Amino acid sequence: MVYDVIVIGSGPGGYVAAIKASQLGMKTAVIEKELLGGVCLNWGCIPTKTLLKSAQVFDYIKNSESYGIKLQNPEVDFELMIKRSRDVANNMSKGVDFLLKKNNVDVIYGFGKLNRNKNVVVHNSQNNSTQEYRAKNIVIATGAKSRMLQNAPVGSNKIVGYKEILTLKNQPKSITIVGAGAIGVEFAYFYNTIGTNVTLVEYKPYILPLEDEDISKELAKIFEKSGIHLHLNSEVKNINVTEQGCKTTINTHGKTTEVYSDIVLSAIGIEPNISDIGLEDLGVVIEQNRIKVDEYYSTNVHGIYAIGDVIKGPALAHVASAEAILCMEKICGLNPDPLDYNNIPSCTYCQPEIASIGYTEKEAIRQGYNIKVGKFPFSASGKATAVRHKDGFVKVIFDEKYGEWLGAHIIGYNATEMIAEVAVAKKLETTAYEVLKTVHPHPTMSEAIMEAVAVAYNEAVNI
Repeated sequence: MVYDVIVIGSGPGGYVAAIKASQLGMKTAVIEKELLGGVCLNWGCIPTKTLLKSAQVFDYIKNSESYGIKLQNPEVDFELMIKRSRDVANNMSKGVDFLLKKNNVDVIYGFGKLNRNKNVVVHNSQNNSTQEYRAKNIVIATGAKSRMLQNAPVGSNKIVGYKEILTLKNQPKSITIVGAGAIGVEFAYFYNTIGTNVTLVEYKPYILPLEDEDISKELAKIFEKSGIHLHLNSEVKNINVTEQGCKTTINTHGKTTEVYSDIVLSAIGIEPNISDIGLEDLGVVIEQNRIKVDEYYSTNVHGIYAIGDVIKGPALAHVASAEAILCMEKICGLNPDPLDYNNIPSCTYCQPEIASIGYTEKEAIRQGYNIKVGKFPFSASGKATAVRHKDGFVKVIFDEKYGEWLGAHIIGYNATEMIAEVAVAKKLETTAYEVLKTVHPHPTMSEAIMEAVAVAYNEAVNI
């Protein structure tokens, strides 16, 4: 079978690339070795957000009296929470199947590997069959997998990654989470909220170390207040696994601490799925364990492209989808603008939520800008007070000379919904003046963005 485009991997980069290619008139196939939708739909974004919503609802119920509602003795049904998250993920995967069929994309199940002829050999382990496919253009969208701890015994079912943590049969009484990036803090929030004792270990000085420092400090303060045990500037030296659980030895500036927990979650990041897929045989250039591509995602080998977590850049579902569309448009002979990686929203879905875009304050200064910074606390927001979510703030950063919007950082209720306003404004090269003169509805959480801009330009009324 000969195609115009074959996409290897059906995650948010792969399936979007396949559908876009077909919509642009190209005969297209997508190869998937497991479940349609990839890690995001099946083991990442969707099931985790489902669990986080369950935790948030439980928190509402526990604190219902503060809203004037009296309830007694709410309980967590952990098994039902896990089942709900799996059901949601499975339904989303079926949705991808529907979209691919609707757009006439052929789905080929099996493990896809490039050969020296630039064809794709697919091995289906279910029926032990092998088939070779040819295409003018091949897109590598194989995503990434969870990195596991080096100082941990191999094969222990008490040291888990993102797949295992989403299919636990029983709620652990205690959990140690190693790594305080987005995955780590989201699971820390989830388990802490439903009553598990949580220890969070981070090698760097701050949780969410890629975020603006003020955001990281604020979340740390909120987490500690909620009872999460933080170990920052800390390294896991050893994990000793017994039938009872795990003893994790943590080194913090030379001081050793031993933490006991039922399980340990490795949340130290991801590594791309680029091994054993034939890249070396074709001479595809790899740099720092990522496939090297140009601004339209072409590798050094003609007809071979790569998008998503296998290339340099933020490992985010919406980034992979954007790259997929640009890549297909370029293959089809269109002339799209390259992706602006400084205008990519980043979101973390713990409570309070965190969302950011553009430069942090330190990065803006490093880039040589003279800046104006404004912060507006949600404690001064009428809507935040009404919904009992006063934690957090909006922080905005502008270039002093031209009023260019350099960055925005939000920690608070519904932050992940609010950040889109900033993304559109930055895309349109909106200045501070235009934001200030845009009437925002009241009372809303989103008006805090305008209020933060007003603080930056000494025009604040409500603080």
